[in-house]
Amino acid sequence: MLLKKTAVVPFIVLLFFSLIHTSSTAGTRAAAESSGPAQELTVYIHSLERDGDRITLTADEINWYEGAEADRVFAERESEAAAELGGTPDGYYIVNDSDTLTSYPLANNVSIRMQIFDHTGNPGDLDIHWNEAVGLDAFLEKFSSTDVVDLSQFPYHITVQDGKVTSIVQQYIP
Repeated sequence: MLLKKTAVVPFIVLLFFSLIHTSSTAGTRAAAESSGPAQELTVYIHSLERDGDRITLTADEINWYEGAEADRVFAERESEAAAELGGTPDGYYIVNDSDTLTSYPLANNVSIRMQIFDHTGNPGDLDIHWNEAVGLDAFLEKFSSTDVVDLSQFPYHITVQDGKVTSIVQQYIP
């Protein structure tokens, strides 16, 4: 009986070391890194370009501040205007210190949510519809048209997962 117990211990130790070695191989690390956490960015969308089935969003990242934080950053950056106005004019403040553009492919199942979207081509029909789901083709069509609303003038909150944009949410600007 003692012989059987001593044979099991080395087997368990070898199994343990085998699992440690297997879980630290380069292939496993690369797979784990590619499904990393989602990254939330606030951007101005510079362009949306289709190349076959692939759509690429090119964006200029910005910093979006609201409320007390917007007032604080506004006061730091534009002290005279902040003193005169007593804070940000509309409760938000945008900082865009870099004109660097970054391109991201869109995920096949990208989710698009809009606050203001032109459905009819008539400016009188524009209204706020909070987080309205819009299809990709409709968004691409309206983004390229500036007749009623220039969608490139709005900030967007995008989610990037595994290098692809999985969500686009238009930021309402009062």
